[in-house]
Amino acid sequence: MRKIKITFRVFTLAFSMLLVANIGCAQAVSKDSIAALKSQQDALQISKRINENKLKLAKLENSLEQKTRDMENATGEADKSAKDNSTAADKLSSDAQDKALARRAKKAAKEAKRDSRHARIANANLKDLQEEIESLRKKIASDEAKLASMPATNN
Repeated sequence: MRKIKITFRVFTLAFSMLLVANIGCAQAVSKDSIAALKSQQDALQISKRINENKLKLAKLENSLEQKTRDMENATGEADKSAKDNSTAADKLSSDAQDKALARRAKKAAKEAKRDSRHARIANANLKDLQEEIESLRKKIASDEAKLASMPATNN
């Protein structure tokens, strides 16, 4: 019985030593492989960012046509309202005492003011959209240049 305990302890000790030796060897990862993995991770992050920005760019470019139409419509309405206001003001100047003409001129002036504000807002929205599209294009080009300059990694 005593011999079995001693043999068991020796066997356990030997097994433990082998296990520790194997773990020690398995933990040794070269710095080159770590650097390669880090480089691959960076490349994947840049690729992901490029794809996300390209999706955003496509959505913005699709909305560009609608924003342009909105701006053109608002500008047309503002021009029409300005002409109507000018006509109403001319009529009022010929008969300054007429209350009905004064009301029409006041209403035409309010409409011209409102339509002019809408046209300015539509123009600003279009300009902001164009700037955002240009900014995304620059980001995509920058990220693509970074990706191209990264060293190729073998998988």
